[in-house]
Amino acid sequence: MRPVPMLIFSSRWLQLPLYLGLIVAQGVYVVLFLKELWHLFAHAFDFSEQQIMLAVLGLIDVVMISNLLVMVIVGGYETFVSRLNLEGHPDQPEWLSHVNASVLKIKLAMAIIGISSIHLLRTFIEAGGLASGKSSYTETGVMWQTIIHTVFILSAIGIAYVDKLSNSSADHAKEAVSH
Repeated sequence: MRPVPMLIFSSRWLQLPLYLGLIVAQGVYVVLFLKELWHLFAHAFDFSEQQIMLAVLGLIDVVMISNLLVMVIVGGYETFVSRLNLEGHPDQPEWLSHVNASVLKIKLAMAIIGISSIHLLRTFIEAGGLASGKSSYTETGVMWQTIIHTVFILSAIGIAYVDKLSNSSADHAKEAVSH
């Protein structure tokens, strides 16, 4: 193989430290989860139902971000760096067998919407005290979080639509070649 194409192809390995760094970040999220879980457990009898609900939503948020990290680490490595060769492994994620850049984008968009939903739900719960002045949120802050969440949803719909169009045109091109 010629040297320049080989260098370009080999440059994909420069992403390896990025994925290893995300694994370290995953470890930090495990520590954060355990810290939040301990905090919830230690105050289980002191917290109100709303405080418990907010703490549990915080735990769910950490798990969803951690899931997003797994998708980026595993899916990104498999798509852009090298094959993991997990065929037949009992723990192979179902989605990994058909992952590509397009599928990864849609999965990431859906994960971001899920995370945003948890944040927005927490905001709505905490903003319940807006009228009484007991909330740290403002109406403008709640409005902007809602707008940002809506933009995430519209972006995901746009990504899915463009993906559908590109798959449809690829199918038409394959059909035209076969005739």
